[in-house]
Amino acid sequence: MNSLDYTIEISSAGAPVTLTGACALRDGATHVVLSLPEGTLTRVSARVRLGMKDRERLFLNGYQTWTWCPEYTKRSRIRGIRRLPKAVVRAFHLDRYADYHFVEYPYRRGVLHGVSYGYLRDGAFFRLFASLDEEPGYTLFQFDCATGELTLERDCAGLACGGEFHAFDLFFASGDEDTVFDRWFAELGVTRRPAEPLRGYSSWYNRYEKISEASILADLAGCAEVLSPGDLFQVDDGWEPNVGDWLEADAKKFPNGMKTIADAIHGRGLRAGLWLAPFVCRAGSRIEREHPDWLLRVNGKKWACGINWGGFYALDIDHPEVQAYLRETFRRVFDVWGFDLVKLDFLYGAAPFGNARETRAGRMLRAMRFLREVCGEHAILGCGVPVMPAFGLVEYCRVSCDVGLDWDDKPYMRIIHRERVSTKHAMETSIFRRQLNGRAYLSDPDVFFLREDHIRLTPAQKKSLAETARAVGGVFLSSDNMGDYDAAQRAEYRRLAALTPIGRVRVETENGLKLRFRTADGETVVDVYAK
Repeated sequence: MNSLDYTIEISSAGAPVTLTGACALRDGATHVVLSLPEGTLTRVSARVRLGMKDRERLFLNGYQTWTWCPEYTKRSRIRGIRRLPKAVVRAFHLDRYADYHFVEYPYRRGVLHGVSYGYLRDGAFFRLFASLDEEPGYTLFQFDCATGELTLERDCAGLACGGEFHAFDLFFASGDEDTVFDRWFAELGVTRRPAEPLRGYSSWYNRYEKISEASILADLAGCAEVLSPGDLFQVDDGWEPNVGDWLEADAKKFPNGMKTIADAIHGRGLRAGLWLAPFVCRAGSRIEREHPDWLLRVNGKKWACGINWGGFYALDIDHPEVQAYLRETFRRVFDVWGFDLVKLDFLYGAAPFGNARETRAGRMLRAMRFLREVCGEHAILGCGVPVMPAFGLVEYCRVSCDVGLDWDDKPYMRIIHRERVSTKHAMETSIFRRQLNGRAYLSDPDVFFLREDHIRLTPAQKKSLAETARAVGGVFLSSDNMGDYDAAQRAEYRRLAALTPIGRVRVETENGLKLRFRTADGETVVDVYAK
C-alpha cells in the first residue's frame, strides 16, 4: 500500500515549526487531520508514489472552467505564461485569469500540474485521485511522469492555525470510469441540483456585444420557428450599459427595458435567460466611478481580473453594500423583469486571494453559496468559475473555454494563457471533464453552429462540435440566426436535438480523438479532429 508522506510548515511566535508524518493511502477516503500549534501556515504538502506506465494517460483538472486540460502523455508539458514578456503580462493582466499568480508552474516536460482532481487511465481502467473538501484550501497536484510521484499541496499559505486542521481530505479509487467517479461523488456527498437538459439559443457568438431590442426580437422570431416550447432563449453580454451596472438596461439599445424582452420570450413559449458577471465591474463603469470603495484592493491597488472590455476589476464580496447591490440586482432580474435563468460569468473574480481567516477556495465557496441564496430556485448557468466550488450549487455549468468561429484562433493567440478562446481546446476539455456531467451539474460544453456565414469552421468541424456537445453535455445551445436555416439545416438541428447517448460515451485516443456512443438509432462515432 502506498504511503502518503506529509510536511506541515508553520510560522509560530516568530519561529518556524515543521511537522512531518506519514499515513497509509487507503482505497476510498483518506483524511489527514492534525492538531496544530497556534501560528500561520506557510506550507502544507505531501508526496505519494503512484507510478505511471508508458501507455497510461494522465488527466489533471485545470483551475477554472475555461482552463484547457486534456489528457497528457509522459512527454506532455503545460505551457504557462512565463515565456510572455512581463510588460505584456502586466499590461493585459494575463496572470489573473487562473492560478498563474499563486501557483509555481513546473515548465518541464513530463511534470504536470492540476487542481482538485485527476486520474491515470490505462484503456478503460482508471486510477482516480481527488479532493474531498476544498474549503481548507485548493488541493494542488503536481505529477512527475518519469518517477510516478504525485506531489500534493494545500493552497492555504497565510491561514491562521491552532487546533484541528484538515491537512488533506483525499479520495483514491481504481476501477472502471463510472465506478470510480460514482464512488467519489458518493463520498463527497454531492448531488446535482434537479434540472432538465437545456436546449436553445445564446446571442453571444451570433452578435457578441452588438445587440439591441430590435436584433434580439428578430432573433427570437427566427428561433421560435425552430426551438421547442420550454427551450432557452438567452440574452448574453451587451444588454447592460457597462459590465457591473446591472440595475437598468442600456437605454439606447433597449429603450423599453428588459421586462419587455423577457415577456416577448415567454410569449413565444420559451424560457428567458440573461447574462451577468456579478463579481466584477468594467473600468469606467458607473460602479467603479461612484463606489470605488466597493472594489477589492490588494496592497491598496484595485485588483484587475483581465483585459476583457478594456480591463475590469474584482468587487469585494465582503462589502455590505456590494452584497445589497447584488441582492437588488437579482430581485430585479427575476421578480421585476421576469427572467427564468441567469448565466453568471467571470465568477473567479470573487476570490483571487484568501486571508488569515479563510482560504482562497473557502472564499470562492462562500461566493457561490451567496449566489445560490440570492437566486433561490431560479436556475444558474455558471461560467468562468473554479471547478469544484460549483459542485452541487448550480444547475448548469460551463466545463470549457469559449469556442471560436474558427478551429484554434490565430497563431499569435496560441501563446497566451490556457483560458483563451479555442474550439479545439473547448472540445478537448469538455470531453475529458465529461464525468462531471450528471454528477456535479449538467455540463455546458458551449455552443455549436450550423450556419455557413460569418464562420470559419469547416462542415466536418461544425458536425464534430455539435455531436461532441450532445455526447458529453447537458446543455445544447446554438448561436445562429435560426430563422435563416434552410430545410437541410432544420433537419440537421432536429437530428442533433434527438441524438441522445444511451449508456457511457467511450473515448478513444490511440489514433487521434474519437467518441463512440449508442443512441436509439444505433452507434454514433465522432471524429473530434475531423477537418
